[in-house]
Amino acid sequence: MSFRLHVDGARWRAHLRQHAADHPGIVPVVKGNGYGFGRDVLAREAAALGVDMIAVGTYAEVPGALQDFAGDVLVLTPWRPFLDDVVLGPRVVHTVGRVEDVAALAATAPAGTRVVVEGETSMSRHGLDRHEIAAAVAALGDLQVEGFALHLPLGRGHLAEAESWVAALEASRLDTTTVLVSHLDPAEHAELASRRPHLTIRPRIGTSLWLGDPGALSVRAHVLDVHQVERGERIGYRQRPVPRGGYLLVVAGGTSHGIGLEAPKAVSGVVQRGKSVARGGLEAAGLSLSPFVVGGRQRWFAEPPHMHVSLVLLPESVTPPAVGDEVTASVRFTTASFDAVVID
Repeated sequence: MSFRLHVDGARWRAHLRQHAADHPGIVPVVKGNGYGFGRDVLAREAAALGVDMIAVGTYAEVPGALQDFAGDVLVLTPWRPFLDDVVLGPRVVHTVGRVEDVAALAATAPAGTRVVVEGETSMSRHGLDRHEIAAAVAALGDLQVEGFALHLPLGRGHLAEAESWVAALEASRLDTTTVLVSHLDPAEHAELASRRPHLTIRPRIGTSLWLGDPGALSVRAHVLDVHQVERGERIGYRQRPVPRGGYLLVVAGGTSHGIGLEAPKAVSGVVQRGKSVARGGLEAAGLSLSPFVVGGRQRWFAEPPHMHVSLVLLPESVTPPAVGDEVTASVRFTTASFDAVVID
């Protein structure tokens, strides 16, 4: 059984190099499932790009990053006093976003422990508000400040917010000229850097770096069985009747691979709302579109995916693949888990 990610290595790495060149000072983000590649693979690719720092999501991801990458490792999740897996060390850079945490870390960590101070942007997730920066500075003690961090919302149009935070940084007494920022595009990054030439603006980038050239990536799944079925025939765990005659494909890839799992969608506009309503109606009727592509189209699940395989319906008008053939799949890489990642 095999559910694999195939990567055109030359094309993918050319994209990585170009993206790094387009974003001076880039800090590659290597977190979670490693965007489908695995964090160890991405840490080594980041090293090949020649960067001096990568960012991970949590402290649990730090030991592996330190092993696979020789530079600094920034932890994006803010330090909290109740965390029991905190990793301290000269190459670990912590994020702090509450005044009380700055004081607590300064009181317990070795002198010279490295931190970035985060501002609470309109994301409203973590960070200090503008009025707390001075109090944080007063609580720093012997902590070494490596930068000021901003995590902006997705999409264009947040340059003004970034600039207002930079102005707040300059008005404070925080001893750093480095700003680490997420979700500015190259033009916005360049504009901010040109307006503040005395600052070093470092973009933290994950998705558009690792997944920015989808043509270099191909998800393939083996066909494990092919059964001809008649309309009304009952199949699967739930013994649902087949809605029409055709073929039942048993394809590698199930819930353990992230098949059928998805994050809630951000819906805006009449068209997107209409699609959501239509999709909800189909799912209420027991019909869900699978990610597996056969004959140029995504095909319907026969029932919810199993742990390691999926049952997929194919109309009788389409020539079925043979057992052992591969079909492609369109997946969400941040929730996908592959049996193998093959970089050609």
